[in-house]
Amino acid sequence: MSRSPAVPLAPNVWRIPTLGRAAVNSYAFVSDDGSVTLIDCGLTRAPARIVRGLAAIGKVPADVTRIVLTHAHPDHAGGAAELARRTGAPVAAHAADVPYAEAGRKPVNDPAVTGGRFFARVDGGRFPAVEVAQPLVDGDLIDVGGGLRVVHTPGHSPGHVSLLHEPTRLLITGDALFNVLGVRWPVKWLCNDFRLTQQTAHVLGELDYDIAAFTHGPELTDSPRDRIRSFLLSQPH
Repeated sequence: MSRSPAVPLAPNVWRIPTLGRAAVNSYAFVSDDGSVTLIDCGLTRAPARIVRGLAAIGKVPADVTRIVLTHAHPDHAGGAAELARRTGAPVAAHAADVPYAEAGRKPVNDPAVTGGRFFARVDGGRFPAVEVAQPLVDGDLIDVGGGLRVVHTPGHSPGHVSLLHEPTRLLITGDALFNVLGVRWPVKWLCNDFRLTQQTAHVLGELDYDIAAFTHGPELTDSPRDRIRSFLLSQPH
């Protein structure tokens, strides 16, 4: 797996690892006018790695004109306030996660999952609060390189979204699914509602894409839709 600070996935689309080689990922989309849309901002300490990733593709923070969060968890929104400050870019997130992003605290863990109540007590889930300028809803088409479709996949958080870049046929699953030692569910006790995560992730098997990109784990480029569908069909609805 590449150690590059920015891994090319498709024309004008890069994965920027913010922890390890692919333990936590952000994504950069470059539009025809040279502007950058950044997807997710990693942990609080991630902005430095994101800036290095931007430099690797010939960009600087001032080129970032939009930040989109897949959900309001510390490993995705932790660096958002700092990057919004550095770039001046507005932040977008699903409307159901806006209160959490602006409070700087992730939604509660699923109390129905073993360990959920315990980790809810010991895991504060706090991060620097960030103002959300653009609340998103399911089906929104963000003007990014020909269109970035918002796919609401709640469960990991109430406003969790996956994102489908229709021109390049690239899907960002967010935390609806991980690709860590194979396609798998996110950590149960980190979900707001794990059963709902299992239910809504099935929409990812019905979309059309040629690349599946994950916020945890490397991308899949070899029949990713078939591999995701196979996993989902083997799981309970």
